[in-house]
Amino acid sequence: MMKPVPPATSLRRAPVQRRSAERLARILDACAELLDEAGYDDLSTRAVAERAQVPIGSVYRFFGNKRQMADALARRNLERFTDRVTERLRAADDRGWRRAMDVVLDTYLDMKRTAPGFSLVDFGNQIPVGTRAEPNRRVADRLTGLLAAHLEREPDDDLRRTFLVAVETADALVQLAFRMEPEGDEKVIGELREMLRAYLARVLDR
Repeated sequence: MMKPVPPATSLRRAPVQRRSAERLARILDACAELLDEAGYDDLSTRAVAERAQVPIGSVYRFFGNKRQMADALARRNLERFTDRVTERLRAADDRGWRRAMDVVLDTYLDMKRTAPGFSLVDFGNQIPVGTRAEPNRRVADRLTGLLAAHLEREPDDDLRRTFLVAVETADALVQLAFRMEPEGDEKVIGELREMLRAYLARVLDR
């Protein structure tokens, strides 16, 4: 049986008060901005503290190092992605899986193009470059639950495996599209849509 990846956190201490939560949000916003501006190698906890206008001790209250910050940013990205997909699915007139697939892919592409820091960490910090297996499993598990409810299907092992393969395929081809063009090569993205439709139809049209 395929087991979902358990939720994880890189926070040393979770914020309790609103003021603390707002400070954490500023730290993550600053981290995202600096990733885009300077890259991961030149990112530092001190630079993040200065950009967020918080004492360096506030950064260390939540994170032991910059990798933990990037991990937390990736998890926030996943939460925001899930929220946006949920909102768009609720607003969609078409309840079919093809429309749902387009919503998921278009939301991801939008964040890839516009969300600060997303191009480097998306849903799982891969710096230094490493396996994407756990982040992709995390995304697939989240989408399985979300789309199963939307499509009124049972989230069984077949569906989990199907979405995991779809996520892995989409990840590889989106990376290719953005290597070819800064905003993503539309022809590669079009090929990805066709591949996903053909693959998902084998399971979701049954």
